[in-house]
Amino acid sequence: MFSCKQWILPLLLIMGACTASAQSPKTEILWDTYGVPHVYGKTDADMYYGMGWAQMHNHANLVLQLYGQARGRAAEYWGARHLFFDQIIHLLEIPALAETQYAQQPAAFKSCLDAFVSGVNAYAKAHPEAIGPEFKQILPVTGPDIMAHALRVLYIQFLAIDDIDLALEPPKQRGSNAYAIGPSRSADGNAMLLANPHLPWVDLYLFFEAHLNAPDYNAYGVTLIGMPTLAIAFNEHLGWTHTVNTIDGADVYTLKQSGKDHYLLDGVSTPYTIRPVKLKVKQENGTLKEETVPLQYSKQGPVMGPDSVHRYAVRIAGMHDRPQMIYQWHQMGAAKNWAEFEAALKMMQLPMFNVLYADDARNIAYLFAGNVPVRKEGDWDFWQHKVDGSQSKYIWQQTHPYEDLPKLLNPATGFLQNANDPPWTNTYPAILDPAKFPPYMASRRMLLRPQRAVHMIANDSSITFDELVAYKYSTRMEAADRFLDELLAAVAQYPDTLATRAAAVLQQWDRTADADSKGAMLFTRWFDKLGWNNYRTPWAPDQPYTTPAGLKDPAGAVKLLAAAASELQKQYGRIDIPWGEIHRFVIKDKNYPANGGSGSYGIFRVIDYNKGKDNKYTAEGGDSYVAVVDFSKPLKAQVLLSYGNASQPGNKHVGDQLELLSQKKMRTPWLHREEIMQHLEERETP
Repeated sequence: MFSCKQWILPLLLIMGACTASAQSPKTEILWDTYGVPHVYGKTDADMYYGMGWAQMHNHANLVLQLYGQARGRAAEYWGARHLFFDQIIHLLEIPALAETQYAQQPAAFKSCLDAFVSGVNAYAKAHPEAIGPEFKQILPVTGPDIMAHALRVLYIQFLAIDDIDLALEPPKQRGSNAYAIGPSRSADGNAMLLANPHLPWVDLYLFFEAHLNAPDYNAYGVTLIGMPTLAIAFNEHLGWTHTVNTIDGADVYTLKQSGKDHYLLDGVSTPYTIRPVKLKVKQENGTLKEETVPLQYSKQGPVMGPDSVHRYAVRIAGMHDRPQMIYQWHQMGAAKNWAEFEAALKMMQLPMFNVLYADDARNIAYLFAGNVPVRKEGDWDFWQHKVDGSQSKYIWQQTHPYEDLPKLLNPATGFLQNANDPPWTNTYPAILDPAKFPPYMASRRMLLRPQRAVHMIANDSSITFDELVAYKYSTRMEAADRFLDELLAAVAQYPDTLATRAAAVLQQWDRTADADSKGAMLFTRWFDKLGWNNYRTPWAPDQPYTTPAGLKDPAGAVKLLAAAASELQKQYGRIDIPWGEIHRFVIKDKNYPANGGSGSYGIFRVIDYNKGKDNKYTAEGGDSYVAVVDFSKPLKAQVLLSYGNASQPGNKHVGDQLELLSQKKMRTPWLHREEIMQHLEERETP
């Protein structure tokens, strides 16, 4: 639309040339038919300008809502129900930290953040009709808003969520699967990568899929809404993914009160530091009321608690001295080989996450990333409980450097996996020895889902691309393989009329949670009743891949099966109801049979459900984004974003990939301009 007109070409040749903006735009966005923006910029800053515009195009209301919350002004914007969360934001000093950390960005990347913000604001100015009236008050967005949002998401919602009592809602399920397949295991001799984060399908946990291009940058992947940089991505040379790791980067201390405004530390009555903050609260009549909240701090950190007697302090590693986490993701996406990628990892700016990596030089790698405090004593279990806040010896000051963290490069086993298990079981046979690391570094337990991840590929020495996709979509239950045969034998030994009927259903069941599976409802209902205390052999660290195992009380297990069958009969009128009749993928007017289930059953294809009043279960999280990449020449990839690439009301891409999810299908990401143009929905030059 900005090309020179043919009739003025001779004149332009005499004058020299078109201006830069007339020759071609600095930023171009090609929207494909799945609502994915392919952003092209003349510079990195131009590229990030387009990224800001594109996120607003698909998620404007949500983006602005999240930035408003990160400012600690949600109660001012939307009412008193947000006041407690505002207090948490200010207690953790996020607004002030955001200002400081914005100023600490490298100059070149700071210009990228500024460009992203400019793209956000430019979209809002160009399309005021697209933004809900309650969100316009957030504008204009600033650079510190981006930093505050990143701090809120990564440190509060991910790293320290279990240590901070938000009192608003329980922590949502956060997990992931990942594989890195080395050349000795792949059928074509190339490295392959599976990226598969599992997050709630709502709010700040939503992913935004994008393809970013600049002269020295080309990466395809996803980021959490409101973030400028891709967080899980691949380019023509390499790719990486994250899973939530078993890291302890935050601790809670029980404080012993010593009078109203003091606590005991090493036997000395020590005053709290008091920092009052003034917060505005929107009233029902639209007026604003100002409240002064006295925030308390101890030597351990910010203080909170249910009342004035029971006080706790939370200490979060890295929050004040790691300002470049967004920049690190940019550097990871810009890397073209392992050396450059590892240099980005060594920045140690990310507060947490496992990193699994593969590249076109046939390397695979794993890193247990994040800020692990250097503790003088105590093992993992010790630091999972509230720590005695009366002793200063428990107040750690430093974190472990890159060299101390568990990691593997090109293991002889030929593959790496992580399904939110500790680093010690990330391949088979195990290589990393927990005894060589501090006892608080990570937990030891391996649950059924990571065991399933290992068992699917442990004996496959020639994994094809299609097989890796099939492994990803497997709904087979490790729990069924582990316990079903023994349960059926117990029914034969302790006959019960209803249990015998149930056993007949389970005998014919394929042990999956596919939509048409008729025994999955019955088995999961029984397994939920079984509980962790009824295994004959509990999980054992010397048998991490094969325990727990066996039924401690076979006769009792039969009674539980009869009870499960009785419940299903009453609820649904049958005990062999197909999984997909009761479990559904639903977004607005789209409604499809679901497959997959909780990782607690050892299902690799994780879907989390919410039970409705009609006794049906609607998916609310789990499989979010999937990318399977073969680093061949040319690169081969398949992707899917379960809920679609938009949340903005009226956007056609809200839920448009849900049918593919139901069908266990993926889509091809269009990586080259020629194929993008063949699937073009819209072109913008913002």
